[in-house]
Amino acid sequence: MIQALSHDDPLEGLPSRAKIAELILGGRPPRDTYAGWQHYRTHCGLLVPAPTIQPQQWSMLSESRRYDYDLYRELTNANLPLQDTPMHDKVAKLIRRRLSGNTRKKDAPTRAGVMISGWGNYGKTAAVCSAGAVFEDQWLQLHGCLTPGALPGTRDFHAPVVYVSTPVTATPKSLCLSILGFFRAPIRASATLPELVRQVADSLHAHGVKALILDDISRLRMHRADDQDVLDLVRAFMSLDVTLILIGVNISGVGLLREAKWNRKSRRWEMPPLESTRIHGLEITQTEHRFELIELDRFRYTTPQQIQAFVDHLEGIEQHLRLLSAKEGMLTGGTMPEYLMRRTGGVVGLLGRLLEDGAQEAMESGRELIDESLLDEIVLLRDEPEQPPDEPVIPTAPLTASTKARQPKRPRNTVFDDHGPVSATGS
Repeated sequence: MIQALSHDDPLEGLPSRAKIAELILGGRPPRDTYAGWQHYRTHCGLLVPAPTIQPQQWSMLSESRRYDYDLYRELTNANLPLQDTPMHDKVAKLIRRRLSGNTRKKDAPTRAGVMISGWGNYGKTAAVCSAGAVFEDQWLQLHGCLTPGALPGTRDFHAPVVYVSTPVTATPKSLCLSILGFFRAPIRASATLPELVRQVADSLHAHGVKALILDDISRLRMHRADDQDVLDLVRAFMSLDVTLILIGVNISGVGLLREAKWNRKSRRWEMPPLESTRIHGLEITQTEHRFELIELDRFRYTTPQQIQAFVDHLEGIEQHLRLLSAKEGMLTGGTMPEYLMRRTGGVVGLLGRLLEDGAQEAMESGRELIDESLLDEIVLLRDEPEQPPDEPVIPTAPLTASTKARQPKRPRNTVFDDHGPVSATGS
């Protein structure tokens, strides 16, 4: 929403310097706590962009007023809005369908879950958290912001959605502590794992949790026994009337599911026929049947529909940026879309970072306009995967006895061999 301009004061409605300083300096609680999640849910997307004024109007402002406006412009340009993209819409649709179905089930022993996979900077966490916030708003409105079935006189707050990051060194106990930490629940130092699991189950039920978001699930590695136990515990949570939403990088390649193959034609991960998969003597089963995997893609620039989706995204960013010399088509006209696609590969996070840095450079240099020559001065390190989703990582086959036998032996080191006395003719 762009504020309307006044003929008397072009900056009518601009927050005071104290308010701008509060927006910049004010911290926010971590999202993996109840207070942090509620702050995210209630404040996401509420930042009103700075008013749009002409360069002549800016030059007529007092030095103090000009400083306040430029400060708020920097804040606006650094907080690009989360736009609807075909990729994010696909994630939101799947989560909405899964939560809608699971919250209406009465007799099913388990609730099917969702896995969101994709490479870095693809916007996985932003898409899932946005969908979770929308669900919580609707759920609270449906139940009048009260926990259904809550007992009078209790202090349990209603938390339909819980967001937790998978611990770096994951164990069943550390995962339980992370979930309980979301509620800031008191934990006994001597609590055993069964006691923690029971406390987690009681907390999820008491707070009316319907969706449990586990981010960075790809930190689990199935060659570690502790991580296998964590995955078993995650599956056990599915019987607690909670929908699990797991977020990770390259989920299909880290062993959480059976080895999947990427079908270029259908652009979907396809599971091979079920086979007994054993790692260190432990069998991994049922995970692929309880979760639906969706691969979050980047922007493409091949078909007219894909090109139009990318241009629409650039137009949304262009309307949000506040640069004095900005003109219509600054990001969407000429060869700029092709340039931005070439620089970022269509990755949403990299595109946002490039344009945010470009807006800052445009203000500092006084050019007040983003063009290709300005963006050429910005170094953008693209963390491209060795093999993008079109070419999934295929693990090499383990060495067998026959292949080991065919390997050539290393030659023996003869540096210290004694070859006898040197002959007189050879000296």
